[in-house]
Amino acid sequence: MSYPANYRYTKEHEWIDAHGNEATVGITEHAQSLLGDIVFVDLPKTGTELSQKESFGSVESVKAVSDVYAPVSGTVTAANEELANAPEKINEDANNTWLIKLTLKDASELDGLLDAAAYEAFVAEETH
Repeated sequence: MSYPANYRYTKEHEWIDAHGNEATVGITEHAQSLLGDIVFVDLPKTGTELSQKESFGSVESVKAVSDVYAPVSGTVTAANEELANAPEKINEDANNTWLIKLTLKDASELDGLLDAAAYEAFVAEETH
């Protein structure tokens, strides 16, 4: 699997694509492959304040329900409404299907996340 080099990653399998104080968050290709066919996504409302590592919703598949965690602290500026009717979009292209958009509270929190190479190594270790 390939992971975009410009994203940062969590050990809970979320990705974040940050530009200045704005960021987009989704789940990784690895996470969606573990979940299988995604049938439902529960996302927060715009304006919700999130703390780093706080659960902000869930992704439900035919196999399991998995919480999704905020990679950084911030305020939700958008939730991907398309996923209410088409959650399978995550299975089709997890790296480009976003769950929420955030305004970052503290951009320095990004420094504690994994880069693509470190995430790939983490996934390789976890799957062996």
